[in-house]
Amino acid sequence: MGIFFDVLSAINNPNQQGSLTQLESITNSIQQVATSRGIQPSQMQNVMSALGSVLSPVLRQQSTPGGSQLQNLIDRFAGSGTMGASGLQSLLSPQLQQQIVQTVSQRSGISPNVIQAALPTLSSAVLVLLNMGATKPGTPGGNSILSTFLDSDRDGNTDLGEVLKFANRFLNP
Repeated sequence: MGIFFDVLSAINNPNQQGSLTQLESITNSIQQVATSRGIQPSQMQNVMSALGSVLSPVLRQQSTPGGSQLQNLIDRFAGSGTMGASGLQSLLSPQLQQQIVQTVSQRSGISPNVIQAALPTLSSAVLVLLNMGATKPGTPGGNSILSTFLDSDRDGNTDLGEVLKFANRFLNP
């Protein structure tokens, strides 16, 4: 639940970009993908857990000391709110996308075709979520959510499926 606490902290911190509206938008876009693709909520939680576990090392490889290059990349995609297939290709090579699709499909039990179709929207939602921890322009500091997500000791606090579950509970008490 560690990363969800960072999300709540970003929402409550006026120096960070996170807002309740963003969190609602993220959960709504994930729910829309689930509904349009016939994915049950528990399956979507598995999809997001698997996606997060695959994306974390990929983004960690793109991270440089200080993380500004990765943060700039996240800013670019999160700012548009939607990634699309071409945006996804600039973030993840076609081979890497295929590996992600296969891994997420195997872990979630959902068809690779469904995962492939949902990947741009889900990846975009993840980047918007990660960007919630960024500081507002002109404010010093790093991105607490991204730092937790890239946590290299893999202590289980970066499960995006858990974030989705807790976000839905938080938004719909």
